[in-house]
Amino acid sequence: MLTLNWSGKMKFTAHTESNHEVVMDAYTDVGGEDSAARPMEVLLAALAGCTAMDVISILEKMKTTPRDFKIEISYTKAKEHPKVYTDIHLKYIFYGNVPKENAEKAVNLSQTKYCSVSAMLRKAANITYELVFES
Repeated sequence: MLTLNWSGKMKFTAHTESNHEVVMDAYTDVGGEDSAARPMEVLLAALAGCTAMDVISILEKMKTTPRDFKIEISYTKAKEHPKVYTDIHLKYIFYGNVPKENAEKAVNLSQTKYCSVSAMLRKAANITYELVFES
């Protein structure tokens, strides 16, 4: 179970089932103190974390762990409330000697089979991705 506690103004702390905390706040112009990420930002962070864990796990099983790895996410939101994400684009950036076919397989498996956050968001948004290889 997840519980959410109000910390005053527009600040909230979620206490997760795994006994960790996620703090969220709002911009000052809507009553927050701008002290933490917004809930929609946390949602994108969850997407990035979910697919990144899949990709690294799969690549490690292939014995092709990258030297470094990151994901950049760009997005478009609806103009009217609720301002949901309508388009989400993930840029997977691999550093080091990662064979292209291994990276493509890992990302594809994450996006089509394993990442539950992607699966949920795909019901509301168009999710696209690209792979970039850096030395």
